[in-house]
Order: sequence, then structure tokens, then C-alpha cells
Amino acid sequence: MSHAYVYRPVTAADMPAAHALSVHLKWPHREEDWAMVQRTSEGFVAEREGAQVGVAFACHQGDYSSIGLVIVSDEHQGKGIGRRLMNLCLDATAPRTPILNATESGAPLYVSLGFVDYARIQQHQGVPQMPLIEPSHCRVLSLADYPKVIELANAGSGLDRTEVLNDLLPTAEHVAGIEVDGQLNGCALLRRFGRGHLIGPVVAQNQDQARQLITHLLRLIPGAFVRFDIPIECGLADWLESLGLPCVDKAPRMVLGVPPQSSGGIRQFALVTQAIG
Repeated sequence: MSHAYVYRPVTAADMPAAHALSVHLKWPHREEDWAMVQRTSEGFVAEREGAQVGVAFACHQGDYSSIGLVIVSDEHQGKGIGRRLMNLCLDATAPRTPILNATESGAPLYVSLGFVDYARIQQHQGVPQMPLIEPSHCRVLSLADYPKVIELANAGSGLDRTEVLNDLLPTAEHVAGIEVDGQLNGCALLRRFGRGHLIGPVVAQNQDQARQLITHLLRLIPGAFVRFDIPIECGLADWLESLGLPCVDKAPRMVLGVPPQSSGGIRQFALVTQAIG
């Protein structure tokens, strides 16, 4: 039995080892980025002789659960560990509908479990040139605005973002909103992530509002490295490319059931993270 794999729930103490697994794969995540997912998600680790060899998370968001940060160390590939971790996550999501943003290497496993593509995301990153547009109707949001931020984020994603945003909002570097006729109609978060900064989520009524929110935040961090994870259908890819933020990765969005839908005329233009959706 000494060589058997042991599976158990994740704890905060597991995050340094999980971070080390991702560093080996050249993922940009900081240990703090792993810790955020651990705080807001249910996760599982695979161990062999006390050493962590795999990890996976399910972030429960209302009627949906986002499965992400699924890693198995290179030397333990092909032994069914990824499938076992996925099945633990799937059991944990019930009765919610599981969704995920697949990596190229992970997609065959997810297809074999019944997941189907419903959309795609693109990762754009770099040090941007400053946009020429002048953001209007944008303002810094405060604690009093946060319930509306959560409401907008929920409408744009079709997910319940309450727990995730209650964790992110207090530590975000900047939270911006855009108003129309005195009503908050869009919002965006700027925060530390990976190699620099990440802007997301971004939710708004249309592309123009999304561009204004992003411009407002980019002007606060001139010369800084920034990342976006965007749904391809949001229409911002060409604009981000024009700012010197090339697409460096694409991934299918997959679902085991009916995918989430936006509502109330609000759309999601950038994700929280690739792992959380």
C-alpha cells in the first residue's frame, strides 16, 4: 500500500505544493493566486507517499460549478489520476452544472467525461500602449457599490459570483464602474495576478462601455504587464491586439449540460480568471 495514491480534500496548507506543480508547468500563478481559488472553491489533492502529485478545484457559483486548476505532475501522468480528480470534482458539483475552460492537454479527458464545447476564450497579455479613447462616465467604486457590482457580475456571467467577489473586492487594486443616467451599468476589477496585473471580471452593456472601463484602469498602471482572459464572442480581441496585447493562448469553454446565459442586457467581456470563469 505504500505506493498507492491517496485522495483527500484540499486545505490551505496544500497551496505551496500546488503552486510548485504549476511552476513546473510554467503557469504564471503566484501562490496567492492559488490561495484565492482555495478559499472560494472545493478542491482535492492526490498524494503518493505523502507528496502531492495532483490537484483540482470546483468553484461553486450558484447553479454552476467551474472546474479548474487541474494538474497532475509529469511523472505521474497516464495513471488515471486526472480522471479520478475530475470525478471527485464532478461528485462535488452535483446537482450543479459543471463548466470548465480546458487546456489543450486536458480537453481529451473532458470530452471522454461527456463535456462539450460551447464557446472559446482567448488570453491576451503584455505591456499595453495607452488607448486613445477618453473614458467618460467612469468612476472609482466604493464599498457601498459592491452589492451592485456583484449583481452586474452575476448578470453578465450567468453565475453567482457572490463568494468569489466578496473575496476579490477587498484586495482589488482598483474597482471601476460606468454610469448611464445615474445608474451603474458596468464594472471592472484591476488586481495583482501572475506576472503582473489582471483586469477581470469586466461586465458592461456593450463594447464601448467595456473599452472605457478597461481604458480607465489601464491609465492607472502605465508601463505595467497586464493580462485579460476574454470570451472570443465579446468582440474586444482586435482592440486589445491594437494596444499591443497579443493573443497568447486559446481554450475551449466546455459544459456538461446547458451552458450559463447572461441576463438583463449585461455581458461579460473578461473573466475573473481562466480557472473560475
